[in-house]
Amino acid sequence: MFDPKKLLDDLLGSKVPGTESTVRDHAGRATQMAKDNPLAAGALVAVLLGTGTGRAVTGSALKLGGLAAIGGLAYKAYQNYQKGKQPAEAAAEPELLPPPEDTSFHPSQAPQGEQEFALTLVRAMIAAAKSDGHIDDEERKKIADKLSLSGIGSEAEQFLLAELDAPLDLDALVEAAKTDAQKVEIYTASRLAIDPDSRAERGYLDMLAGRMKLPDALVDHVEATVTAVSETPAKPATGAIWGA
Repeated sequence: MFDPKKLLDDLLGSKVPGTESTVRDHAGRATQMAKDNPLAAGALVAVLLGTGTGRAVTGSALKLGGLAAIGGLAYKAYQNYQKGKQPAEAAAEPELLPPPEDTSFHPSQAPQGEQEFALTLVRAMIAAAKSDGHIDDEERKKIADKLSLSGIGSEAEQFLLAELDAPLDLDALVEAAKTDAQKVEIYTASRLAIDPDSRAERGYLDMLAGRMKLPDALVDHVEATVTAVSETPAKPATGAIWGA
């Protein structure tokens, strides 16, 4: 069985073990960006699905592993929301830190265990990345070829290909969230996987937020927090209705 936490790190653009290159380097796409920025949110998703370059995470977020980075972003967004801050204030805040150990955002607090929740986050990222529905037989073959070069291992390859083939199942994602904190983390991971520039992608995120029953203001804080640690600003969503 492959390591879900390791696969999550790969999805976030971490380095291939024993090398100085990233999964994206091996896949042959956005190579220079991956070298310049070894942790790029949605890196492997972007390579596999042709959804662009994902979100290049910068600064202190580079120092955190996949679970801690997602948990830290979700915790920061939730804290700002709880304090009644404006989303725009997130950009001026100190470095991103892992979530405190005594909060439900910390990986060790996952009721289902860290490994199982890491797997859920992987599934959430892939579901978001394929939400525009552009994968056909030819594209799937390209994805399989890229996976064979990625160095992630045969079991992880098989899992990713199976997830790509599986029908979108929002019910499963919603049910996988055992706490309110995990709902925020699943949405954060989904948002990290894509820079929504199509109606399908924006609509998927809106639907996910609605199914998770995330308040509009909290979703806005997640958006602002992801943007604050990203290399490029988020594109404005035309006609998007948070929590719809």
